[in-house]
Amino acid sequence: MKYISALTATCLLMLSLASCANTIKGVGRDAANTVNATQNAGNRVGNAARN
Repeated sequence: MKYISALTATCLLMLSLASCANTIKGVGRDAANTVNATQNAGNRVGNAARN
């Protein structure tokens, strides 16, 4: 019985750690997309001001 409980706990821990890794990757991508969008908007404003 202890073996099954330990195995279950290990599997749940691995699953939760994998979920956290995916969330952190997603946050990193969102931050990068935000930076790119802000830079693109700044470039468009700069180009419009020159014209």
